[in-house]
Amino acid sequence: MKKVLLAMSGGIDSSVSAYLLKNQGYNVFGVTFQMSNLETDEIFSRHQEKSINDAKFVAEKLNIPHFVENISQEFEKEVINYFISEYLSGKTPNPCVKCNLEIKWNFLLKKAAELKCDLVATGHYAQIKFENNRYFISQATDIWKDQSYFLWKLTQNELSKTLFPLGKLQKTEVKNIAQELGFLNLIEKKESYDICFLPNENYQDFLKKRIPDWEKRFEKGQILSSDGKLLGKHNGFPFYTIGQRKGLNVAVGHPIFVVNIIPEKNIVVLGEKEELLRNKLFASQINFTKYEHFAEKTNFFVKIRYKSKPQEGLVSLCENGFSVEFLESVSAITAGQSAVLYENNDVVGGGIIV
Repeated sequence: MKKVLLAMSGGIDSSVSAYLLKNQGYNVFGVTFQMSNLETDEIFSRHQEKSINDAKFVAEKLNIPHFVENISQEFEKEVINYFISEYLSGKTPNPCVKCNLEIKWNFLLKKAAELKCDLVATGHYAQIKFENNRYFISQATDIWKDQSYFLWKLTQNELSKTLFPLGKLQKTEVKNIAQELGFLNLIEKKESYDICFLPNENYQDFLKKRIPDWEKRFEKGQILSSDGKLLGKHNGFPFYTIGQRKGLNVAVGHPIFVVNIIPEKNIVVLGEKEELLRNKLFASQINFTKYEHFAEKTNFFVKIRYKSKPQEGLVSLCENGFSVEFLESVSAITAGQSAVLYENNDVVGGGIIV
């Protein structure tokens, strides 16, 4: 019987995953990662404590061993510090992408080796395929819950040892299984947050709390029009992202958008919707999974953010990354977000937009 270590968040998805893996004949172990630090994030810590208790409850009900690993220092260093520094550089970070490889799978595989587990598993909505001697991510059957966009950084090493029990299920099926198991509290539990370490606060408040000299460094910067006219003052350029329309506190009589952020001058630039259109992007820190190599110029569909519609583009490899020339102009290409390449439902690879 193969042993599998499952990441258990205390939510419905990982809990149902534990049940499914047991039913498939695996010897299941559960682990919950404590990523909060009570000294710096009391709200996050309370949320994590509840998640740990919920995961313990499910593990006891399913009669599987459960472990708690405190990785708060590593999470702070690799994810939270990155999150803050990206905003201070005028970019819009995607902490889940970074966390998946450098935190979740890193520590999952370490714990799995310690427990002599053959495989690891998570409750992500995605599938793993194996073709032409290559492992790669493919979209989940439930396209509305699909999380393939966040998983492009996983390499052959991680993918070859990973199971996604929910990949072929609809969310409604997962809820039905939880109901049959009597996990009614999990069905009623609020869905996972976009950013786990901000359970009850917005990122603006988080940044102000984490940066003690915020007012001196960032407040009262200029908001300019794209032709250089002063439109107002802002309370910190990290509070803005490319394409943003709401919360600008500037009235010009028609919709206006953030078209540029100049961190070194503490300036936010607003412009018309058409000024957001681009037909090219460059991505670095790349990782390819479905193919080790592909033709110099190949057409793929590209997602530039989680909820965006994939757009067709010509992908070319270049030094330290790849470029995409879109067949039609794309709005609000944002530095710091991921550009993920798709072929049909399969993830070919991705990179960080620069």
